Amino acid sequence: MSGRTEGGVKDRGWLTYVACYLLLTVLPTPAFAHASDRGHVLLLPTGYYIAGGALAVAVSFLVLALLPPDALDRFWRRRLRLFTFSDAPRTIVSLFSFAGFAILIAAGLFGSRDPLSNPLPSTIWTLLWVGLAIAQGLFGDLWSWLNPWYGPWRIVNRLLGRHGDEPQHRRLPAWLGCWPAVILFFAFAWFELIDPAPDDPARLAYTAGFYWLFTFVAMLAFGYPGWSQRGEFLTVFFAIVARFAPIERDEAGRLNLCWPGAKLLDAAPLPGSGIAFLLLSLSSVSFDGLSKTFFWLGLFDTNPLEYPGRTALIRIGSFGLVLTFVLLAAAFLLAVILGQRLAGSKHTLGEAAGLLVWSIVPIALAYHVAHYLTALLVDGQYAAAALSDPFALGWNLFGAADMQIEAGIVAGADSVWWLWNVQAGIIIAGHMLAVLVAHGLAWRLHPVPSRAALSQLPLTVLMIAYTIFGLWLLATPTAG
Repeated sequence: MSGRTEGGVKDRGWLTYVACYLLLTVLPTPAFAHASDRGHVLLLPTGYYIAGGALAVAVSFLVLALLPPDALDRFWRRRLRLFTFSDAPRTIVSLFSFAGFAILIAAGLFGSRDPLSNPLPSTIWTLLWVGLAIAQGLFGDLWSWLNPWYGPWRIVNRLLGRHGDEPQHRRLPAWLGCWPAVILFFAFAWFELIDPAPDDPARLAYTAGFYWLFTFVAMLAFGYPGWSQRGEFLTVFFAIVARFAPIERDEAGRLNLCWPGAKLLDAAPLPGSGIAFLLLSLSSVSFDGLSKTFFWLGLFDTNPLEYPGRTALIRIGSFGLVLTFVLLAAAFLLAVILGQRLAGSKHTLGEAAGLLVWSIVPIALAYHVAHYLTALLVDGQYAAAALSDPFALGWNLFGAADMQIEAGIVAGADSVWWLWNVQAGIIIAGHMLAVLVAHGLAWRLHPVPSRAALSQLPLTVLMIAYTIFGLWLLATPTAG
């Protein structure tokens, strides 16, 4: 969706926008719409930024290679105790979330046909898919409370006379891993990036409603823990993102403050399906940026100045989505294989890749934030305005129905300058943190510091290359 430039922003409108954003983080729903596209071409000396970003990642590796493992281990394990948090209200919060989901589905079916005036597309995609992902990365696993399935599942379980979780349900076969989540996430990415009309309110409402029902039936059949951890792609994705957060909750329910990414160091190796899921989350966002570039469209003799629309590019887009994932997976596995050979490791490829793939989390989160930052700033305003009149009946529930949308926040020379610096800084910081996490994980595989450093050389080269690629995506001209 593209932002519309209108007059200045009323103070009341901006306050309502912030209030609605916070409200929607408490009323999450499955996300299927697509965020706004980038609409400017940078004329900054981006070559210097790209070179500087690559150099920063390289220097991070050299510094970490010289640090003693004990010093880094002490750094990661520092914790500041906060307070104990009870799980008691979890069912009630989830029921409120389900109610919010039902209202949004009704708005999608019976509200305005304009995606900018209907609250379903901008609310679900911008405030949930972007806003909640950022909140997960900052505050931990909020989604386990806010998802719209847990509360209804608990109630139906009670009505059916069930009082436990997994033991009373059929179990998913162990060999299945989390491949159901991988398949569903790919379907979601295809719908978001390739489908001709992911923002159509009615189409979105039917798709999201069907997904909620399908997931709920699966949870009744296989148990909430069983399906949510291996089949429900939003839960899997948000749980991965939450491992980066500087807030952790221990087994006793106590919240602790830690360094960002510290929880990744204690993670168990992921199976092949988990590796595929994490790499898919990064490659899909990367392809979203790549698919609109003059470079990509030129490969298929498509004039970017006469963008033909999504329908004409379905085959190209589907091919590109798969190709981006395959290339990233091949590059990652090759880096792990070369690193293991350099270090003379006896670990299997599955063990090494399953552990080291956790270092991709900071990069995936950084790409997610940087790529969708403009959508959050502009489309979030549309969501706030639409929520005040969800059914286009002339209501003004939150006082923001007449809010003047300020799209200038992402347009103009000054805005482009600060926006580019913020996005570039996020991507560079994400890659530097990834190098830091990768070193900690490498020491779990190779207790000898010299071997751990050697094993990280190919992966660091890959991260430097991806830093260059990410900054190039931000700077290169795009169509559509």
